[in-house]
Amino acid sequence: MQKIYFDNAATTPVREEVIAKMQDALANCFGNPSSTHGFGRSAKTEIEQARKTIAKYLNAHPSEIIFTSGGTEADNMILRSAVRDLGVETIITSRIEHHAVLHTADALVKEFGIQVEYVDIDSYGNIDLLHLEKLLVADESKKLVSLMHVNNEIGNILDIQTIAKLCKANGALLHSDTVQSIGHFQWDVQTTPIDFMVAAAHKFHGPKGVGFAFIRKNTNLEPLILGGSQERGYRAGTEPFHNIVGLREAFVAAYDNLEEEKKHISGIKEYFIEKIKEAIPEVKFNGYSGNMDRSTYTIVNVCLPLSKEKSQMLLFHLDLKGIACSEGSACQSGANAGSHVLSQILSEEDLQKPSVRFSFSKFNTKEEVDYVIEVLNDFSQT
Repeated sequence: MQKIYFDNAATTPVREEVIAKMQDALANCFGNPSSTHGFGRSAKTEIEQARKTIAKYLNAHPSEIIFTSGGTEADNMILRSAVRDLGVETIITSRIEHHAVLHTADALVKEFGIQVEYVDIDSYGNIDLLHLEKLLVADESKKLVSLMHVNNEIGNILDIQTIAKLCKANGALLHSDTVQSIGHFQWDVQTTPIDFMVAAAHKFHGPKGVGFAFIRKNTNLEPLILGGSQERGYRAGTEPFHNIVGLREAFVAAYDNLEEEKKHISGIKEYFIEKIKEAIPEVKFNGYSGNMDRSTYTIVNVCLPLSKEKSQMLLFHLDLKGIACSEGSACQSGANAGSHVLSQILSEEDLQKPSVRFSFSKFNTKEEVDYVIEVLNDFSQT
């Protein structure tokens, strides 16, 4: 049986060079980065080099890069601190954001009594810019807009440049969950007036348990985790040195090979779209995931013309055939609540059919696509 991994939006395989770098760090650079002796200074130097490297690729200042345990922690830190420390009274977001944003916003309503406004979206999952502008000028409260750059389920790409300019013109802060974006798209924070971004290394072939937040200078956030002075005082606790080294290695590899790998992965996605249309003409593409110009090159989300009874067996059948994919975000697996994203954009009829997210990486091949399409076709015809 073949083993095919088409769930790269959930997490990616770690590059061999990243593993080697982390092994070397674990074996040979074990000092506490806060210690003043040579062992500690060596570790601290590596961490600061990682910070400078990431900042250089994003055209940011090193002090604006704060290492975290991943995207969820970074989202929580930014939203909570913005309300607590910056006086944000209204968060404007959408109902198709990651739960790291939606659940945090709900908690902030209960804890601080803030307002949360949800911008309208169309049936493809696109943000209604006119409605966003209306929400921005609705009252005099201090506002923060939180909209993800690349949707983790349907792959839609937000026009972040337009959103950023709209927020700046109306005096609102802008936070974007860029977990599916960093490592896959070029960024320049000098030309895009964004205040906060987040990243997770395991989305671009790095280790799990580490990521970073971009926090623009002079925003005056206060830390949520108190203790030592690590991470410019934003995040106390001994740094996971080996993970940060792995993050840097994966980050550099992602951007140094970006165009070559993007071309390869785009070819895989285009081939998948072509072949599934041929095999299952009634297939529908959720959001803009079937549009190469308006969605990320890494994700396809399809609605298959199957009965409710067969729908319940689809992922089980694919797993038996060695195929890894997802019904939605891996973060909600086991919740049995369905996709909160698809519930906002699909008709009741299509919600009864199975929707599956296939997501690709540099390690995938067209031969794997052929096998997956064959399995899907056979299952739909039985």
